[in-house]
Amino acid sequence: MQLIREFRLDPERRQLMRRALWITFLGNLGLAAGKAVAARLSGSVALYADAANSISDVLYSLAIVLGLWLAQRPPDLSHPQGHGRYEPLAGLVVAAAMTLAAYEAGQTAIQRLVEGGAELSLGWPTVALLLSAIVKAGMFALIHRIAALTRSSTLDATAKDNLADVLTSLAAFLGILGSQLIHPMADAVAGILVALWILRSALGVWQANLRYLTGGGASAELRTAIVDAARGVPGVGSVHQILTEHVGPELVADLHINVDGNMPLFHSHGISDEVRVRVESLPGIDRAYVHAEPFEATPRR
Repeated sequence: MQLIREFRLDPERRQLMRRALWITFLGNLGLAAGKAVAARLSGSVALYADAANSISDVLYSLAIVLGLWLAQRPPDLSHPQGHGRYEPLAGLVVAAAMTLAAYEAGQTAIQRLVEGGAELSLGWPTVALLLSAIVKAGMFALIHRIAALTRSSTLDATAKDNLADVLTSLAAFLGILGSQLIHPMADAVAGILVALWILRSALGVWQANLRYLTGGGASAELRTAIVDAARGVPGVGSVHQILTEHVGPELVADLHINVDGNMPLFHSHGISDEVRVRVESLPGIDRAYVHAEPFEATPRR
């Protein structure tokens, strides 16, 4: 008797995810250290805000490493549905770190704004921010590709965060440039904008991971795709019930199909297996449970 479901983690997928984690952690660690030094030398609050964002990214990386490690543990009797919810739980820690980074960056920028701003040189800040944008663009391309191959929503969010960091670095660069060409307070204004961008990203992380952690269901489009996949199997008369729930970042689907009640159990079981395979091939579906029930059919003679 099988008490827990079979654990189906592809070794190649595990290797790709491990590679993505190393890229994310080492890249963010190097950028955070470089920006912090450059911000200290230049006195730029826009660069300080961007450095705070990179520090939160380092924490984000550590939380992802821990969350994915725990989430990839096989199901056991204490967690028969697997450990997938550890991943969004780590995501909430990340969201808290990003929120604190936004607060710290915004507070520093507002204080500089009250003081009347400052005119900054284009030396260290310019080099640090442009280098950061280039590195983050490269990280986005690599992580985005791995996220697509592994169908990992966490890595997809990480890739989007890298893309957002490219934009925040460019915004900080424009603030420093503006303090030279437009007004000394341009750097402080850019720092506030960077802080708001971090906060906006943090709210997205809060929303997504709370949805995963509380068992939110599939979108209407995915539910339709599940029904269409099931109805496409020969022998399925209809799909009369479908329930979906997030167990971590991926979904579990539970659906009831109607088949000819007069067919042998072996055949109806084969239909159920084919439905399960087709549903589990859909993006975002971790596993499916299929229940075959009889519908009114022509009686045998």
